[in-house]
Amino acid sequence: MTQHNGVGHDAAFDVVTVGRIGVDIYPLQQGVGLEDVTSFGKYLGGTATNVAVAAARYGLRSAVVTKTGDDPFGRFIRRALRGYGVDDRFVGTSPHLPTPVTFCEIFPPDDFPLYFYRFPKAPDLDLHPGDLDAEVVRAAKVFWVTGTGLSAEPSRSTTLAALAARGRRGITVLDLDYRPMFWESREQAREWVGKALEHVTVAVGNLDECETAVGTREPREAVKALRDAGISLAVVKQGPRGVLAVDDSGEVEVPPVPVEVVNGLGAGDAFGGALCHGLLSGWDLGRIMRFANAAGAHVAGELACSDAMPTEEQVLSRLAGHDGDVATAMGLP
Repeated sequence: MTQHNGVGHDAAFDVVTVGRIGVDIYPLQQGVGLEDVTSFGKYLGGTATNVAVAAARYGLRSAVVTKTGDDPFGRFIRRALRGYGVDDRFVGTSPHLPTPVTFCEIFPPDDFPLYFYRFPKAPDLDLHPGDLDAEVVRAAKVFWVTGTGLSAEPSRSTTLAALAARGRRGITVLDLDYRPMFWESREQAREWVGKALEHVTVAVGNLDECETAVGTREPREAVKALRDAGISLAVVKQGPRGVLAVDDSGEVEVPPVPVEVVNGLGAGDAFGGALCHGLLSGWDLGRIMRFANAAGAHVAGELACSDAMPTEEQVLSRLAGHDGDVATAMGLP
């Protein structure tokens, strides 16, 4: 990784994410296959990117380390990032690889097939050690990486090197983010995710992603396995059963926030940005989980991902609408 002599104020980001970026092409018709869709919307997308956008919504100084192609979609991405308040200085350009696009189908409430066009390889998997500034990585209050970033070289080695340089400083998050189409097998993913777990303080994933990471879908067994790996905060998203989280203060399990689902994609990224906000705000675990749950619900009720990332006021409004009293909903006295 690139080395610099000291970090100035300009480099002290609240949140730095590394990983997937692209353009989401989402249908403007629901309940039909792509072959019958007649119009689409174009949005900024990608897990790591959406988390950075979500964090910026709360006023956090965020940046994403990634790459796009040298094409119109790459130019769209940079413009969109700046519009959302995300620093794009670490967004590189691959001269030979096209910017990825992702299509989805929308069959509410729980079926949203994804079609990734990342061929021959996505630029965000072409990250080399020189693309990351070691001092920026060390200085970030939250450093966030994803499982997808471990799925191919050189991104895999670059991500692991960045985590090693970080040395479990501050809040270091692994979004388990398992997408089977990016891996040869679940076993291969488990091997590399296991190596990343040695360097992080927070792990976040759904039941399937936990099975990939630690070999079990049972929430409490998964949490125990993650904690046994040295994780300070383990978060397991259980779908309709809500969220289970364990840190040194104990266990918290909170129910989901009801929502009329429009598009479930992006809810997990909204949860991630809200998690960053809660951790940096020093909230207790119950308050963080309730807030993050509501942020995810907000995005699940919208079509887009990045465009829909909520502000704190919007999340609190949703909590108030669900529980009638924000203080009670947030677990406040």
